[in-house]
Amino acid sequence: MEERNTRTIHTAACLIIGDEVLGGKTVDTNSAFMAKWCFNLGMNLKRVEVIEDDEAEIIEAVKRMSDRYDFVVTSGGIGPTHDDITYQSIAKAFDLKLILHEDAFERMKKLTKPRKDEPNFTWEGDSPQKTARLRMVRLPIDESRDLSKQALFPRDDYWVPVSVVNGNIHILPGVPRLSMPVQGLLEGLKPYIHHRLVDPEGKGITRIIISTPKAESAVASYLTELAEKVAPKGVKVGSYPRWGIQNNSVTLVGRDKEYLESLVPEVEAAVDGKRIEKESEADDPAPVASGKD
Repeated sequence: MEERNTRTIHTAACLIIGDEVLGGKTVDTNSAFMAKWCFNLGMNLKRVEVIEDDEAEIIEAVKRMSDRYDFVVTSGGIGPTHDDITYQSIAKAFDLKLILHEDAFERMKKLTKPRKDEPNFTWEGDSPQKTARLRMVRLPIDESRDLSKQALFPRDDYWVPVSVVNGNIHILPGVPRLSMPVQGLLEGLKPYIHHRLVDPEGKGITRIIISTPKAESAVASYLTELAEKVAPKGVKVGSYPRWGIQNNSVTLVGRDKEYLESLVPEVEAAVDGKRIEKESEADDPAPVASGKD
């Protein structure tokens, strides 16, 4: 477990928990943000899963992801209502107790704004409202380990902690259950993990985009050969049709920027394309809706 707290972060995974996402009530934006966040930090995001608010599903997923990936984020299911069961499920997955985190509780009291529909709410004494809110600061805690490593506070203006379980599972709130954005907490986590990145002084992973007027089928053979050639260098070759746009995209992704740059002239010539910074640069409408061919 301690080793998971310190090892270099090569791989990452994201677990979105919530019936509202699977039911179409809420659109998940957190996994898309995390994908960009991981890319910029040089982490290889290997998996994104969406599961329901179901104890057995959560237990199976977090145990599997903790074993397979260096850095795991869960999003959702830590609100005050009966169906927010992420904390209790993850606690059960690793045989931990749910314990009131006093610092988180004090931050909650200090930073939570009064609700208009609860004009008489008070933190003193017991009430159903207080009991519900306390669910959000009862964290899965391993009493044999340093508490400071199990609850991080990346933002001074957020009371919600990032609960860290089994050394590599980072439990974040979801949308819309809490107004505090996952994005802010992820950004705030950077100082905690910077020294564990593959290239702490680098700029993460590089992506080069080449716009081509050719259909995917016309460049498929060349790109297959290119992918085989550059794979030993850790480079991935992508081909993406852009529906309704005249040009499609070819991408080169890897860590060795100098090597990637050396490939550009060859690829441009082979696909009759040109390098662009953003796909929108080549967004001329196609005369006929384009597809893979």
